[in-house]
Amino acid sequence: MVPGLVIASGSSSRMGRSKALLPVPDGRTFVRCLSEALWSGGVAEVLVAGRPEDTALRTEVARLDLPVRFVENGDADRGPLMSILAGLLLADHPGVHGLLVTPVDLPLVTAATVSALLARFHSTKAPIVRAVHGGAHGHPVVFSRAVFGELRGADPALGAKAVVRAHADTLVNLEVPDPGVLTDIDTPDEYERVFGRPVPS
Repeated sequence: MVPGLVIASGSSSRMGRSKALLPVPDGRTFVRCLSEALWSGGVAEVLVAGRPEDTALRTEVARLDLPVRFVENGDADRGPLMSILAGLLLADHPGVHGLLVTPVDLPLVTAATVSALLARFHSTKAPIVRAVHGGAHGHPVVFSRAVFGELRGADPALGAKAVVRAHADTLVNLEVPDPGVLTDIDTPDEYERVFGRPVPS
């Protein structure tokens, strides 16, 4: 089993409002889009890591008609790694072989990409499998159970990137025809560029 984790614990300071709750043109929120893509792509369950006080996100997660759990990340200000560690607290149990991770600000990742990453992870048994588009590294990233201990011991200031770099010779980069793995929407300008309209008020 490989659960999926959506990191939604950031402060969204550059966007000025919660990125997780922003809508795509069809009206679905970023967190709904990703939760649906991860579940349809074959993860065992979806975890959404958010700040304990983020009641709006918690409510949106509860509305999803999917096996999704809200994960409290009380150390969100220490960086994205803390969301991964909060997810591992719930996800790491016998039978779990890895954890698929993606930030909430890449809402256009497709279920086909998730499925391809999981298939490559299971076929290669690589410590890390990450999505690549046009030669550029993106998300999601699948971390094998074999590196869970390294994630737990990583410096929050460096985050999971330090673990990825440590396995540069053995990780698998999977080229996918999905520009969504690189479409990071962090600011109002990026939102307008991607969707052709301003951030809704």
